[in-house]
Amino acid sequence: MSRIFKKINGHKIEINNADKELFPEDGITKGEVVDYYGRIAETMLPYMKDRPLALQRFPDGIDEEGFYQKEAADYFPDFIETARVVLEDGSKQNEIVCNNATTLVYLANLAVITPHLWQSSTEAIRMPDKIVFDLDPSDDDFAVVKEGARDLRKALEDMGLTCFVMTTGSRGLHVACPIKPEHEYESVKSFTKAVAQNLEAEDPKFTTKVRKEKRRGRVFIDYLRNEYAQTSVAPYALRAKPGAPVAAPLDWDELSDSKLDAQSYTMENIFKRLGRREDPWKDFSRHRASLPELDELSEAERKRESKMRALLCHFRARNPFRTVFAPEREIPLLTEPTDLEPGFLNLKGFLFGQRRLKTTLTPSSE
Repeated sequence: MSRIFKKINGHKIEINNADKELFPEDGITKGEVVDYYGRIAETMLPYMKDRPLALQRFPDGIDEEGFYQKEAADYFPDFIETARVVLEDGSKQNEIVCNNATTLVYLANLAVITPHLWQSSTEAIRMPDKIVFDLDPSDDDFAVVKEGARDLRKALEDMGLTCFVMTTGSRGLHVACPIKPEHEYESVKSFTKAVAQNLEAEDPKFTTKVRKEKRRGRVFIDYLRNEYAQTSVAPYALRAKPGAPVAAPLDWDELSDSKLDAQSYTMENIFKRLGRREDPWKDFSRHRASLPELDELSEAERKRESKMRALLCHFRARNPFRTVFAPEREIPLLTEPTDLEPGFLNLKGFLFGQRRLKTTLTPSSE
């Protein structure tokens, strides 16, 4: 097996087994993966700066089972930065941070194919500075995913947020918004859940059902990446798929390309793309905005709320209710299945605790 050395920023890194094929179907070796991350580092690192990582490693190649690594190993060299993170169970661990090309190349030598990022930085670990929605098709219809991304963008930009879109390199699209780190994860997750469930209630092409058999051909809008310690794929990361596809940031007008799919960009063609089109996300962090306040409800949202109130009154007359306690008020819950789509939430009222009307319209069979 071949051994080569790379000198980066004054550090000498040994690349072990450089000729080992990590993408057997394509003949792509570990040495080529290392070269890719060394070359893409300048473009990729701004999105990784000061963020704890979850590393997806495939030491025996992508055809074999890989694993995730979050905690920094004892054998890591001193130039690897770490962040002391408190886990949900109260325990602590040192998680890996990648702020330079030396670290990125070192991790690639460990057969890290895909780095995944927290939505917050070490500066304010419990306050995310971006939100991410993952849109996945239930089948092979990528056109409806692109349509869904546009609809999501409109909903978010109507609330004052700036949206960016990216192919995931797997099956779908990510829609991400930079936000000011002003709220803890619980509130931010509540906001993204409300957005997703409102879209689900208004548009039959969306679903928030996690279980695939319940999606019935609809686009899955996943908001769960906005929880504490959850991650999303890093821009320009490779994916462990044949062809070595890349999570590629896009301009919004590129969604009109009928040939575009989630794996259009790969290790082979991404640099050609960057040579003719600048990075579409280069100004991402400059667009951080505050999450909407309660008094910023749009007229359309007010009309939707009034409609849901009227529907609720109609069903109150026809269906038995039970009452459960929730913070600040009692909330009626239907105990019988209804024809209403689940998921209506008042976006800002729910987020900031000023609960006007919140209904859970979930069939008992769920």
